Amino acid sequence: MSSDKRQRLLGFHAVSAALERAPRQVHALIVAEEARNPRLGPLIEAAKKAGVEVQRHPRADLDKLSQGERHQDVIADFTPHNLHGEKALDNLLAAAKSPPLVLVLDGVQDPHNLGACLRSAEAAGVDFVVMPKDKSAPLSATARRAAAGAAERLPILIATNLARVLRQLKEAGIWLAGTAEAAERSLYETDLSGPLGLVMGGEGDGMRRLTEQHCDYLVRIPMQGDVESLNVSVATAVCLFEILRQNSADQRTS
Repeated sequence: MSSDKRQRLLGFHAVSAALERAPRQVHALIVAEEARNPRLGPLIEAAKKAGVEVQRHPRADLDKLSQGERHQDVIADFTPHNLHGEKALDNLLAAAKSPPLVLVLDGVQDPHNLGACLRSAEAAGVDFVVMPKDKSAPLSATARRAAAGAAERLPILIATNLARVLRQLKEAGIWLAGTAEAAERSLYETDLSGPLGLVMGGEGDGMRRLTEQHCDYLVRIPMQGDVESLNVSVATAVCLFEILRQNSADQRTS
C-alpha cells in the first residue's frame, strides 16, 4: 500500500531525482521568479518534457512553502509512491536482488541522520528500507534533502509493528545482523554475505530490547580512538559498505 499524501521536495537533488526516476509522482514544479542559477534550466526542461506544470512565484512564497527550510529556489509538489505498508513485504522481497540486502532503522530520530542513512543505503545497493511508523523521524523535507534523492528512489516499508516485520524477514530466509557497541563479534571478522538484514538502532540508546532479541547475531565496529561510538548514519555507511565488499568478493570467487 503506497502513500497518496502529497508532500514537497526541496532543492536540486531531491527534485532532480523525482523528475528522473518518478516524474508521474510530481504534480508541479515551483520556481522562484528571482532565481538565476543555471542549474534550474535542466530541471525546468525535464519538468516540461514530463508534462509537469511549472509555476513561478516570488522567492518569499517559496520561503513560506518550505517553512524556512533551504529550498535552492525550487520546490516540487509530489506524491511519493515508494512508501509501503507491511502488506507489501512479500512483493518487496520478490523484487529484491540475490542475495537480498535490507536495512532496518529502529527509531532514528534525527531527520539529517535518517536522510544520510537512506543516501548510504541507496549507494550500497540496499533493496529496501524498513522503519517503524512511530518513534522515528518522518520523511520530512529535511530528511529528503539530506538523502539527496535516495528517499525518492528507495522502496521504504513503514512498519506498524517492527517486531512482526523482523519475524517475517527471518521466515523468508534473511539473517538479521544487529549492531551494538558491546557485541563480541567484530564487523570485519563476521561473515556478512548472503541474504541479510542490517539492523541499526537509534541515536543514544541504540536498538530497542525487543528488536535486539529478533537479531540472529550482533556485531560491533572496532574503534581505535577515544570516541566511544559513531554517529548512526556514519555507522550505517561503514556496515553497509563492508557488506557490499564481502558480497562483491564472493561474486568474484564464485
